[in-house]
Amino acid sequence: MTVNSAPSALPDSAVNAVRSFLITTSIVGIALGITALVWPGVTLTVVAILFGVSLVVAGLIRLFVAFATTAAPFGSRMLLAVFGGIVLAAGVLAILNPSESLTLLGIFIGVGWIFAGLQDLFGAQLSVYLVPRWLVIVSGIVSVAAGIAMIVLPAIWTLSTILWFIAIMLIAVSIVTLFALPAKRKA
Repeated sequence: MTVNSAPSALPDSAVNAVRSFLITTSIVGIALGITALVWPGVTLTVVAILFGVSLVVAGLIRLFVAFATTAAPFGSRMLLAVFGGIVLAAGVLAILNPSESLTLLGIFIGVGWIFAGLQDLFGAQLSVYLVPRWLVIVSGIVSVAAGIAMIVLPAIWTLSTILWFIAIMLIAVSIVTLFALPAKRKA
């Protein structure tokens, strides 16, 4: 039985949507990785500031939801508001001190890649109908290795070396993702 003829738990439109999303994010990842390799100094500052801005926006959204939601209990809303305030404050600090925010960003990226890789490794049984299992396993291993390296290396290397490493890992993860795409389905 071929990959395309195997039954799938996902509808064809969902598989195609996931495929399109993965292609887009992989192309953006490769472009960002190449940009980081070509202009490391400017990229470091821009990435740090964008990271801070994204934290500010996330904090403001959490605060809005905490105060706009009426169905949730008061304690839950206040907890969400506290988390929103913490995220907002972290964003402001990241914007004011971009070099320190890069270490935090590296840790967030590392943790994200580890969880994505573990999801691939543990979900390899489920993905057998979408792509060959070995590609999902390779994708998971690359993501976990990149994540571990991101968490360990920032304490050892300079920020420009970390950026170089992030760029190479981003390109590698994006390329592996392109090779592990589910087959296109007829809608």
